[in-house]
Amino acid sequence: MEYSLWQWKICLEEKMAEKLELNKVSKKVTLVKSVLLSEKIGLIAALLVVMVVFIILTDGNFISYNNIINILIMSSIVGMVVIGECYLLITSHVDLSPGSVAAFSGVLVALLLRNGMPLLPAILIVVAIGLCVGVINSLLVNLLKFEAFIATLATMSIFRGLAFIICEGKAVFITNANFLKLGSGRIMGIPIPVIIFLVSFITFMVLLDRTRFGRSVYMVGGNATAARLAGLNAQTLRTKLYMITSGFAALGGVIQTGRMSSGQPMTSEGLEFNAITAVVLGGVAMAGGRGTLSGALIGLFIMQSFNNGLMMLNIPSFWQTVSRGLLLIAALSIDYIRSRSKK
Repeated sequence: MEYSLWQWKICLEEKMAEKLELNKVSKKVTLVKSVLLSEKIGLIAALLVVMVVFIILTDGNFISYNNIINILIMSSIVGMVVIGECYLLITSHVDLSPGSVAAFSGVLVALLLRNGMPLLPAILIVVAIGLCVGVINSLLVNLLKFEAFIATLATMSIFRGLAFIICEGKAVFITNANFLKLGSGRIMGIPIPVIIFLVSFITFMVLLDRTRFGRSVYMVGGNATAARLAGLNAQTLRTKLYMITSGFAALGGVIQTGRMSSGQPMTSEGLEFNAITAVVLGGVAMAGGRGTLSGALIGLFIMQSFNNGLMMLNIPSFWQTVSRGLLLIAALSIDYIRSRSKK
């Protein structure tokens, strides 16, 4: 059978339409697969499982309004450090000093306020000192070539000791009403620490995902040699990241002091390990070059929900410590499995 020119044209258009429809279906199937296989879906599922378990075990008290607010407040303080640790781990570095920096900052701001310094200058001085701690960490790593683990372990010990020294091992109580609002006040029903954390988180998530600076972080973590050949200064970048981490630790210590109405040298123990656990649970690779801040946020909520659930069940504190250690092992194991699957 012979076709006329217009019949060939119609036939060709029908074939093209069929091909376009198949391409649309294929794209939809690919999208569904990518969503189902997404790490974040697994993280959200894990978070839901943790919540359901503790809802059952606490007879529904786990999702009471007051408890949810409590989880958010505690997440906001740990979350400050999570932001910095996420950036550092993507570049295959780590900081073990945030807990000590937070404790030192809390005691220092309490002493400054007790001696009559105005609120804003006191906070700015403390955060500035936190940034300087980040510079010290980076100098130990970049110039003296210490391993990040050893360098920050040293500063962790130093600033925990300094926290005890400057207050002579005693709590420093605060009566400044405006400062206390920083830790316990609310704006439109939302706790101020949660607002500060959300603003910081959104800012640094956009910075990591949408800017040249964020791409530089991934490049340095993925292949430092290639990053150097591309004109990136890895040492300068890491200095900035250590400063961000220590600055957030100082700010978190200030907020924690406001919540407790006193600066105490023993506070924030294990803060850095909680932050690292949350980041690794959230899909950030210890080897660097992979992970997102949004995933770290879900990991943070998993960890804080887990810790809060144990407290509500009145689990003895030493068993809570054991559980947190097991959770860190689980996070590292998951990271190992991810890295093997990627290879």
